[in-house]
Amino acid sequence: MPEILYEDNHVLVVVKPPNQLSQGDATGDPDILSELKEYIRVKYQKPGAAWLGLVHRLDRPVGGLMVFARTSKAAARLSAQLSGHHLGREYLCAAQGSMPPRFDLTDWLVKDTRLNRVTVCREGDSGAQKAILHGQTLAERDGLSLCAIRLETGRSHQIRVQMAHAGAPLWGDSRYGGGQPGQQIALWGYRLRFEHPVTHEAMAFLSLPKGDVWQRFAGELEDIRAQAQNNE
Repeated sequence: MPEILYEDNHVLVVVKPPNQLSQGDATGDPDILSELKEYIRVKYQKPGAAWLGLVHRLDRPVGGLMVFARTSKAAARLSAQLSGHHLGREYLCAAQGSMPPRFDLTDWLVKDTRLNRVTVCREGDSGAQKAILHGQTLAERDGLSLCAIRLETGRSHQIRVQMAHAGAPLWGDSRYGGGQPGQQIALWGYRLRFEHPVTHEAMAFLSLPKGDVWQRFAGELEDIRAQAQNNE
């Protein structure tokens, strides 16, 4: 069962574990959406299948914060925030190589759905979608850069592909970064901000990653936690 950070009649905010699907697919492997639907069905003694809206996704190997909608009204309003770039999603990644103190990446991406692989293409190519992210390098250590990434668009595999194209593939990314067997991709959804779809309260959540590669940046992660607590 994933860690639940917030729950009310309208939204559910959870921490998705790495290597779990956001939504069921042809593999039939366990997914967090189905797991949470069952949690709601049991907890609230629903007579049938519980309804839960998937607002956004995380790639299967990626862990971190997700918000789900418990009503269709909440789903519509959160989806509108997402499409209007008002649902804030920020990520931490450990990239191989160096990146500038601050950077902005704009690329055109196309997805091969058969291979489930995304590549950088030219504007105007068939299926091309514009991808924009903004980054800040927080530290460099042992050949890795700890970067905070804010998405402006939400394309499939976006951070992984754009960082690799910029010459700084993510540590442990077997698809785009040459990760080795047993490595866990160093990408984590650590901040989530949105306006509550009913109360209109500003909601903000923080979740920090754990694991061997992240221990190299333990001091920086603790600084992030302390700053968030001071801003509460």
